[in-house]
Parts: sequence; structure tokens; C-alpha cells
Amino acid sequence: MIDLRHPLVVLAGRLPWGQIEAALAPAFARKHRAGKVMLGSDLFGTTLEIAGAGVSAAGRPRLPIRLMAALLYLKHAFNLSDEELVARWSENVVWQYFSGQDYYTPQLPCDGTQIGRFRTAIGEAGVEELLKATIDTAVQSRAIRPAEFERVIVDTTVQEKAIAHPVDSRLLEIARAKVVQAAKRVGIALKQTFVKEGKELRRKAGGYAHAKQFKRLRRTVKRQRTILGIVLREIKRKLTSPISESPSAIAPLNTLLERAERIRKQQPKDKNKLYALHAPEVECIGKVRREVAYIIVSPTHKAGDETGRSVGRSLPVHASLATASCEATGTTYWIFRSRRSLRRSDVTCEHQRGWNARLSGMVNASELLQASLCMTSQRC
Repeated sequence: MIDLRHPLVVLAGRLPWGQIEAALAPAFARKHRAGKVMLGSDLFGTTLEIAGAGVSAAGRPRLPIRLMAALLYLKHAFNLSDEELVARWSENVVWQYFSGQDYYTPQLPCDGTQIGRFRTAIGEAGVEELLKATIDTAVQSRAIRPAEFERVIVDTTVQEKAIAHPVDSRLLEIARAKVVQAAKRVGIALKQTFVKEGKELRRKAGGYAHAKQFKRLRRTVKRQRTILGIVLREIKRKLTSPISESPSAIAPLNTLLERAERIRKQQPKDKNKLYALHAPEVECIGKVRREVAYIIVSPTHKAGDETGRSVGRSLPVHASLATASCEATGTTYWIFRSRRSLRRSDVTCEHQRGWNARLSGMVNASELLQASLCMTSQRC
């Protein structure tokens, strides 16, 4: 009934199932419980007994690890939901052979919710073990050359972060206020908190920036760095003395001190800058140049497309990496360089085998424009 040349059949014979089961088995082993000491009574009076100790044999037996690992692999390989996966598994002979079954069965392998629980139980380390076994098998069978791992292509999505614009003056004032609050929370009394002066400096910096008085703005920001440094040094001196608070309560203060010090020392041209005190993972990808700030769809765009947006609507560029595939081959777009010189260049959006969206015929070869054209319209 089974074609032994089928890819899944060949993969089933080459995957190291024993190694996979041995790596995932500790996550499903029954835990040893210490038990509780309880009061008991016998003919000689009150006694102490340990109840609930040892390894419990209660509960439903777990399904085979190979079956659940194979289901998890098939789910991601064919991009199916948990319910669709178990329904198709009961009808597919090759899938059942891949899962280690000796005979065909029309029954569901498990409930759809058990796949999610299995994925949670093995954790990130278990999923990495499955991925490693798959890659090793592909290398051993010469389906993939080792040279192909020298370059990694990451498919990701750039999402805007809900933070305020990272102005130096604002970052310095927020750092000062948050550090002062954290110090008071752990019982550190400060000589000066610079609350009044900090607010006044923040207001002045905003006015000077609006009026383009950059010398006064630099002088104000320099004073903000100075008072932040005064507060940080005083807190660090008093942290060396014994404090009644526990180390767990001081840990958030140490984190704030480290981030505030980064904000105080960083300069405009530095790399790996801190753009938000509460979100250190935020990164600034780049700015959009004026000539490629907007993409205007030409009348050749099909009306009634799933984008749901009329022809001629400008689409702002929000990201620098595209994840969507282009589905309309040969669609032409118009790109205006600026309002002063309305020079037009026709750009054709093409695709190969449903993926790898690219632009051809561009006058301005901007990678940002190439990446954002398909992403902003979601479906070209």
C-alpha cells in the first residue's frame, strides 16, 4: 500500500527516532514527590506518617513520544491546525507509517488539544532537538550541502513600537524621575532630587528645539546630564551601606541605575543606543528618505483587489523587510520622487514560484522601497 520512495517514508527510515525519544523522555517522566508529614494514631498513641511520597502511578498513560513528535513535525510541515492535523492523519496511510504505526487505523491519534500540551511540555529545548535532528538527517542524506548553512536568511516582520520619540531631553528627565522613585521605594533618602529644576529644564529644551536655538538646547541637555549624574552617584554611594531591604527589592533599582547610566553617557552617533527606559529591546532601523516616502498605486492596479483600497491611495512606508509574497505578476506602480520634481518611474512587481517578491525597472534602487512595496499593500 505504501510507496517506499515517498519522501515521508524515506525520512521515517532516516530520522534518529531513538535519539529523539531519549532527549524528550525526561520531560514526560513521572516526578518523585517528597510527600507530607501527617499525624496518625495507633494502639500506642499519636504517630507521624509520611503520605503521598514516591512516584505516583495515577493518571492516564502518555501516548508514544514518536507519535507526538511526528504529529508536531507534520503540523509545521503542512501548516495545519491541530484539528485538521488529526483528521488528515486518520485518513493518510503514509502519515501513519511516518508516525511509527504498523497497521492502518481510521481512528484519530489523539485529541487536537493534546498536541498543544505536548509542545508546551517539551518546551523550547525539545523543539530545538527536533529541528536539529531534521537538519542532521538532511545533511547526512545529502539533501542539503553544509555550505548552505554559511548564510542564514531570516524571514521576520518589523513592527512599530508604542514608545514616544526618543528625544535626549525627555529620556534624561524620565531616567532621573524613575531612579528617584525607585530609590525612595527601597528607603534611600536623597539630599537633592532636582524635581523642580528637572521639569523646568525639560520645558526649556522643548522650547529651544522648536525655536531651533541649538546652542541653548545643548546647554540645557548638558545640565540635565549633570543632575542625572549627581543623583546616580549619590544612590550608588548609599547602596554600599547596609540597607534593611532584601536583595530582591534592590534588584529593580540596580537595573534602573544601569539603564540610566547608559542614557547619560550615550551620544547621537553611538551604536546600540537605549531609546526607551522601560523597553531596552527597541531598535531604530532607519529613516525613510523623502523621495521614497510614499508609494502611489497606478491605475493599472486591479480594482476590487483584496487590499480593499482604491486606486491612487498613497501607502506610507512603515518597514524595511518584506514578509508577504507578491501574487500579482506584472502589476505596475508609479513612484514620485518629490513634490518639486514629479519625475515618474514605472516599477514592475514580479515574483518567482510564488515567493521572493522583487522589483525591477527601478530608477532609485532603494532597498527600503523594495521591501515595503509588497508589505504595505499586504497583497499586491
